[in-house]
Amino acid sequence: MSEAGGCRGCGSSVPQRAPWSLVAATAAFCLVSATSVWTAGAAPMSREERQKLGNQVLEMFDHAYGNYMEHAYPADELMPLTCRGRVRGQEPSRGDVDDALGKFSLTLIDSLDTLVVLNKTKEFEDAVRKVLRDVNLDNDVVVSVFETNIRVLGGLLGGHSLAIMLKEKGEYMQWYNDELLQMAKQLGYKLLPAFNTTSGLPYPRINLKFGIRKPEARTGTETDTCTACAGTLILEFAALSRFTGATIFEEYARKALDFLWEKRQRSSNLVGVTINIHTGDWVRKDSGVGAGIDSYYEYLLKAYVLLGDDSFLERFNTHYDAIMRYISQPPLLLDVHIHKPMLNARTWMDALLAFFPGLQVLKGDIRPAIETHEMLYQVIKKHNFLPEAFTTDFRVHWAQHPLRPEFAESTYFLYKATGDPYYLEVGKTLIENLNKYARVPCGFAAMKDVRTGSHEDRMDSFFLAEMFKYLYLLFADKEDIIFDIEDYIFTTEAHLLPLWLSTTNQSISKKNTTSEYTELDDSNFDWTCPNTQILFPNDPLYAQSIREPLKNVVDKSCPRGIIRVREESFRSGAKPPLRARDFMATNPEHLEILKKMGVSLIHLKDGRVQLVQHAIQAASSIDAEDGLRFMQEMIELSSQQQKEQQLPPRAVQIVSHPFFGRVVLTAGPAQFGLDLSKHKETRGFVASSKPYNGCSELTNPEAVMGKIALIQRGQCMFAEKARNIQNAGAIGGIVIDDNEGSSSDTAPLFQMAGDGKDTDDIKIPMLFLFSKEGSIILDAIREYEEVEVLLSDKAKDRDPEMENEEQPSSENDSQSAEQITSSSQEVDLVDQESPEESSLNSQPESLSPADMDNAASVSPSEQISNPMENHETTSLDGECTDLDNQLQEQSETEEDSNPNVSWGKKVQPIDSILADWNEDIEAFEMMEKDEL
Repeated sequence: MSEAGGCRGCGSSVPQRAPWSLVAATAAFCLVSATSVWTAGAAPMSREERQKLGNQVLEMFDHAYGNYMEHAYPADELMPLTCRGRVRGQEPSRGDVDDALGKFSLTLIDSLDTLVVLNKTKEFEDAVRKVLRDVNLDNDVVVSVFETNIRVLGGLLGGHSLAIMLKEKGEYMQWYNDELLQMAKQLGYKLLPAFNTTSGLPYPRINLKFGIRKPEARTGTETDTCTACAGTLILEFAALSRFTGATIFEEYARKALDFLWEKRQRSSNLVGVTINIHTGDWVRKDSGVGAGIDSYYEYLLKAYVLLGDDSFLERFNTHYDAIMRYISQPPLLLDVHIHKPMLNARTWMDALLAFFPGLQVLKGDIRPAIETHEMLYQVIKKHNFLPEAFTTDFRVHWAQHPLRPEFAESTYFLYKATGDPYYLEVGKTLIENLNKYARVPCGFAAMKDVRTGSHEDRMDSFFLAEMFKYLYLLFADKEDIIFDIEDYIFTTEAHLLPLWLSTTNQSISKKNTTSEYTELDDSNFDWTCPNTQILFPNDPLYAQSIREPLKNVVDKSCPRGIIRVREESFRSGAKPPLRARDFMATNPEHLEILKKMGVSLIHLKDGRVQLVQHAIQAASSIDAEDGLRFMQEMIELSSQQQKEQQLPPRAVQIVSHPFFGRVVLTAGPAQFGLDLSKHKETRGFVASSKPYNGCSELTNPEAVMGKIALIQRGQCMFAEKARNIQNAGAIGGIVIDDNEGSSSDTAPLFQMAGDGKDTDDIKIPMLFLFSKEGSIILDAIREYEEVEVLLSDKAKDRDPEMENEEQPSSENDSQSAEQITSSSQEVDLVDQESPEESSLNSQPESLSPADMDNAASVSPSEQISNPMENHETTSLDGECTDLDNQLQEQSETEEDSNPNVSWGKKVQPIDSILADWNEDIEAFEMMEKDEL
């Protein structure tokens, strides 16, 4: 890229193809590197500070990669809380997440080209030798075709690309003879049977050893796949064909893309999330730019860059026009229905859409990229990380954060496009948050709940493949990288493929199948390689002026203007649509409006009033849209009212040596005692009570005096335990489950109820931990004797004075962490019913009479209705309605959450269960044959 601000090979006119040399660093299109231009908008960061941050990224990578190699290799991934490897079949199943694991040392392969980018060439050479020596691709294991392609095949190809580059330089890899490429070819042939469908779309899973459909394969019966799963193959498969000369891989990937293109919804030019691989019917008809679709769009644009086929660019531009027309609601990106794109399909966004601003930079559409990126950054500043999903008013929808790199990716591309030092400060914030909240002695742990700061025992391979690569490149100067990264294109997993592949082994026939389907808007093509004067107005405060209105968007309740309302809804003289929060069942005018929107009231025998929408009965299509929006708002309002009745989870944080606040356990609260959300946290050393069950006067009051008492669950009421330890002088209590082996992995958490009597006399805080989490504290006591914990409403910042005493790479600390044999997995507050606990579940299990006396329900039971037509239902007293079969599904989930039943089932947090039901209502509506 020209430092003068021009495009190499690109003047003021628009060429037919992008200048390939700019793809990696400036992401595929001619974008200006105007660092000097933007210094007026934000204070420039000195070279010394950028080098310091770059070195910090290197140290962080060493911490993550080193611990993987020491504690996990040759396993696929590191479990950073328990300092061991995650091996498929040896740990409780996590469902689809585990489909990425194939017993092929996933993290090592995914990290190969990262080592070279970070100038760790010796480590790269050692890693390649390990892959060639140890990795077996012929394992009897069912894996995701999508994940295996982007992580393993992409990792092998990225490693091969940089291996031949280093060999040409003459210092490293002189022994290399395309061994990684041969492994990639072997893997490519193993994936090909997945394409044995009439449509050409691949099966979502395949057995590495036995392929598809064979009895021993245990796969091949699936009928559906996601759009991204089928549409994110072309870069890796085409590169494999171009490297090897075997055209079959590119042919299969092109056929899958062609089929998806033909199946787009012709009036909206959108694609759905899930498609039937045999019939081509859309199974999920909502459309967005996040999970399930994201990298399909990315690969259309990048396939044009890598392969030089104009049809891919034409398809991308057609989709992009539809995205900006329907899905983009700046600064939000909201899913819509492909047949009725003016209808929002959901009222929340998922974290994967954070890649989209970076893709818009590649496109050259900077303004919306800046807007969406700034909105996401404001969410991060509020929660430290980007939650897996958040609502349009920026509340947490799904609280997990598995250390996803998409936001860092977009930050890197925006900085390369604008040169604005603001994005360096954004990157600095990401580094600080990772070190402050995610770093643990054995690596970096995913966040199980961004609200409490609790951890999950996982460190996905993409964290090393992408996060450190983008962060290092953000702060690096050109001379800091040992090769010209502009000669490569990034895959969706940030693997590097050389641009010279575009002119190699071009044996695939190119047929432009686009224009015969749609009339294109030529204005889309003006952005292919724009004149820099068009791309960047001659204003040094341009990016800042776009960001400024969004600075406080997260702190405010989402204004009406942020969410798109169809222009027709505000016809001249028309009143705004009725909002759920304003509705009154006794107001005749409101009832008339409901009738106009196709919403009926049903009075149930138990006195409740139920709302049902029949879109066909609405006065007009606009009124039907308003009715659907009203029903969605009513469901959210109902859900929120229920959540407000529930106590949020609490945190137990081990703050003494060698933990220093790194280990955070999510604890169940009590409905009595000190409310930690209203009072200062309680900090103290822990001590076991005698008797351990705490059901009688303590015989060791001197041991618990001024400390936090540990008590075992069972044999008496929780309130009785609290009174006994309080009388002995304890300043708090932690109740540990007596069901040995119970864990948040297999059983949900709950609130501790009182004993039916006045509990105002209990003044100390009481929290609950399952056996597996409680054993972490007990093991720490056996190892270190003095263990200090912090009881609070959420995790607090670590004690810097105490942490300064710790050596960053202390071998003793690593050994200490290993000696704690219990899994330090944290738990979420989810629903479960059993003796002595308060019910958070809407469908309680059967309790004995004695148990019933001690179970305090804090949320009403869910009343389920079965919609007979295309309609949506909700109740007016805070209760959700849903399909009959969902009751059965939830009942099965509750049974599966029992550790004596199964270790392989997922357990959802309570705050996502209602949301999932609401999504099912929407999904049911979208899948009806008679659409709105």
